[in-house]
Amino acid sequence: MSEETTTSAFDVRLIIALLLGVYGIVLTVLGAFFVTDDEVRRSGGVNINLWTGIVMLVVCGLFVLWARLRPLRVPQSTAETAVD
Repeated sequence: MSEETTTSAFDVRLIIALLLGVYGIVLTVLGAFFVTDDEVRRSGGVNINLWTGIVMLVVCGLFVLWARLRPLRVPQSTAETAVD
């Protein structure tokens, strides 16, 4: 009863991971190298760009891990009709 399946190349989890990764890298670099004492003082003593960038990179990694461990499967018949 089970049909063969193929893995979808356009998984929305990977697109979200890419966006989170790019923004995470930008914020981490800004927080690590281009922060002033005034910015840290205005954010309550926390380097908010650095911490937000690190969290975004961790979430990006979780999305990639999720997509690798549980890939999106498309039934073979649906994949064939999409190509035709």
